[in-house]
Amino acid sequence: MVLERVPAAERPRERLYWNGPEALADAELLAIQLGSGVRGKSAIEVAREMLAAYGSLADVAGREVAELTKLSGVGPAKAARLVAAFELTRRLRARVPGARLTLSGPAEVYAAYGPLMEDLKREVFRIALLDAQNGLLHDRVISQGTLSASLVHPRDVFKPAILESAASVILLHNHPSGDPTPSREDVRLTRQLVECARLLDLRIHDHLVIGRGRFVSLAERGVI
Repeated sequence: MVLERVPAAERPRERLYWNGPEALADAELLAIQLGSGVRGKSAIEVAREMLAAYGSLADVAGREVAELTKLSGVGPAKAARLVAAFELTRRLRARVPGARLTLSGPAEVYAAYGPLMEDLKREVFRIALLDAQNGLLHDRVISQGTLSASLVHPRDVFKPAILESAASVILLHNHPSGDPTPSREDVRLTRQLVECARLLDLRIHDHLVIGRGRFVSLAERGVI
């Protein structure tokens, strides 16, 4: 069955136009992003197979382009559209339009970065650069992959802070398992970076470990 043979009332774009996006199922919204199916399979069927393969829309949202292209009917262009759409959603959830972002405590940091990081499928280490009033100047992704001292080098962590003349920084990384409980390596690396920051006369406010729907502040744990 191809999309052109599906009754107009069941086509996701037409349904969105007439009924609004809230009326569409997850598979229909994914099908719109896919744009088209493949020979013998409509975009909706490809989307349903994608949801069945990964289990839920949230699990699809955490996949990278290379993973999505392994599914039948999803080439690099379609996978890129999906990944871009999910990333836009994360960024919109994390930002308050027109507001200067101030990160004065762990709850505010989590509100800003939880939507960006809680559903990622591999560990990402970021650094938030703050001015003297704890306003966010910029943030940088330092490494992606298993968190270790070999992947998170102090030089790479603090170079952006020096270049941006940041007054202080906040460290963040996620746990793909969803459990934000800090590991021994998390604690060891944090202490190492804190010592390096002191030599540079730079303050580390906190290191947040982000899980699904929750977080742990290593400053609150007394590590910093």
